[in-house]
Amino acid sequence: MSDTDSGAARAFIDRWAGSGGRESGAFQSFANELCALLGVAPPDPPRADIARNDYTFERALKDRVTGQALKPDLYARGRFIMEGKQSSPARDVDPDQLSLPGQAEGRHTGQAVRGTRAWDKVMRAAYRQARNYVAHLPEGHENPPFVLVADVGHVIDVYADFSGQGRYAPFPDRRAYRIGLEELAEEGVRDRLRAIWKDPQSLDPARISARVTQDIARRLAKIARALEAKTDRETGEKVHDPKAVAEFLMRCLFCMFAEDVKDREGVHLLPGKAFEQLLRSKINEPAKFPAAVEAFWRDMDQGAYNGFADAQFRRFNGQLFTGATALRLNGDQITELAAAAGRGWEDVEPAIFGTLLEQALDPRERGQLGAHFTPRAYVERLVVPTIIEPLTADWEDAQAEAEAHEAAGEHEAALASIRGFHRRLCNTRVLDPACGTGNFLYVALELMKALEGDVLNVLEGYEAGAGTLGLDDETVSPRQFYGLEINPRAVPIAELVLWLGYIKQQIRAGGVASLTDPVLNNLEGRTIRVQDAILAYDDKALLLGPDKKPVTRWDGYTMKPHPVTGEAVPDEAARVEAYTYEGARRAEWPEADFIVGNPPFIGGKDMRAELGDGYAEAAWAARPEVPGGADFVMHFWDEAAGRLLAEPTKAAAKRGARNRLRRFGFITTNSVTQTFSRRVIERHLSAKAPLSLAFAVADHPWMKASDKAAVRIAMT
Repeated sequence: MSDTDSGAARAFIDRWAGSGGRESGAFQSFANELCALLGVAPPDPPRADIARNDYTFERALKDRVTGQALKPDLYARGRFIMEGKQSSPARDVDPDQLSLPGQAEGRHTGQAVRGTRAWDKVMRAAYRQARNYVAHLPEGHENPPFVLVADVGHVIDVYADFSGQGRYAPFPDRRAYRIGLEELAEEGVRDRLRAIWKDPQSLDPARISARVTQDIARRLAKIARALEAKTDRETGEKVHDPKAVAEFLMRCLFCMFAEDVKDREGVHLLPGKAFEQLLRSKINEPAKFPAAVEAFWRDMDQGAYNGFADAQFRRFNGQLFTGATALRLNGDQITELAAAAGRGWEDVEPAIFGTLLEQALDPRERGQLGAHFTPRAYVERLVVPTIIEPLTADWEDAQAEAEAHEAAGEHEAALASIRGFHRRLCNTRVLDPACGTGNFLYVALELMKALEGDVLNVLEGYEAGAGTLGLDDETVSPRQFYGLEINPRAVPIAELVLWLGYIKQQIRAGGVASLTDPVLNNLEGRTIRVQDAILAYDDKALLLGPDKKPVTRWDGYTMKPHPVTGEAVPDEAARVEAYTYEGARRAEWPEADFIVGNPPFIGGKDMRAELGDGYAEAAWAARPEVPGGADFVMHFWDEAAGRLLAEPTKAAAKRGARNRLRRFGFITTNSVTQTFSRRVIERHLSAKAPLSLAFAVADHPWMKASDKAAVRIAMT
């Protein structure tokens, strides 16, 4: 930072510190001078042609419902909406007023006093006002990625939404979203604001995450290939079981993540780069690698002092490191692992990483590693209306109830309303009955953690320290997220994805100290388990032909180029054995408040070929209401719909309990509107107590698998 920049920042801070004039007179001057400090163009003068007012003060908008005129304080198309307020410094206030929560105002100005409940209410109201403008932007104007609220001469609150859905959250997190006037002296803070003006999308964490995550996954795939290909010289047998390779790599990557992730005070979950340094120290001594790494993991498991790191480790436990075995690597493989550890793991996106790690560990998918992964915004488009919108509505009700208590002088009752919602949020269960590597569950976890952050911010506004008081053992965590998955390899990856996401969000919100030991609770098999979501059965037997030999079928996966057209067609040489299913019936699902997911893409006409005759016939027999021509996903849809309509059990009704499930959402094939699949939906929409279709997208792009191009899907 140059002396000129530093001097300009200091002059700006001194000039605006303690300001307390009229809001309308102060905001535009403040914004213009802030632009000068950041080195960006000031807002344009308003033009008579409203359509040209893309960066101006008080841009004219119209409420789409009432037709009322709206005027955001500052609008920058495609970048941000900024609302300005003017508070009063506490020194301008009668001390007696400060003892009245929610009532403190400046003696002469009538403005809310900084640091009081009244001020917090004003700032939140300004944020809601700015967010509301987004819904009334002119046609063709996309939702801006940022919403800003400036208390002139005091703070700038920053909220972001890179998905374009108008669902904003504190940016970069709830601990750093509020920029104090003095913080403008920091070059990094000014750079962040400058980017909001000039290139807001450059601040999207997903852009950085995608690049870093793909690079790391490719390195892990290279190591996985080498380990799985290793054979015994004498017997010619494989040295390493794929499961052992997967578990080894998952432990390594967790260490890489834990040593990089840190809170605002710079505290790391593991001593910074300790695992990377251990790897590098063994590049030239590969024979010592297994023992050194196993000792490292043993100390992590037990929470012991580690001599190599010269540090006391947190106790991680959670089965990930219990009795952990390190595989033998050569120097080149250790070098590759160290290179992966050297990347910025704080930028890794767990939702993408789970998919790529599964590809890295699946020999059939490595050729297209990273070529196709579902964009985060696609997942959010279903998770938000299915889970977040109803929870947000509950949260708004809780706030309204708290405000009513506060207005009546019932401060403890107001706190109880907020805490009651937080308790319900922390006991909300989400189920994905075809969870794969956990992408949908992870996104739901992250968005619910963001909502929890808003709750804690409000609590802090009601009472100093209330945001953490009494909440140590109650927080949104992986224990609330349930998954069923038929692929055994994907289940531990899904668990890991959830823990990476939880730890990342928890540290961002409350620091490393907010994580209690053991850091990894033992959830193995409790919330995410290997299970067929459609069929339960008593026995699975080989299907024998007339010759008493096992019948085989195409594996439902492997493709080859057509000799004439070159198009991908099933490779009939890739065969698997067929089975019959005795005692087949509907599978049981864990109880949940919300169900969301992306079941397998299998058309009704393809069920026999991809799942086998025995399975297809058992599935149709278990759900005779589902037409045989309906796509496989409609079996999931039918099960969720039946659960949503189900009456509570007699025991639950006696307790006054309701049916727990509130809403479900699925990705389906876009043939959901066609005859057979549509019949499944129509049956439930026309029931005695019918479902209501709360959200639907008939045609949307999606990514099917790493070896296939984009497809079109529907969401309901």
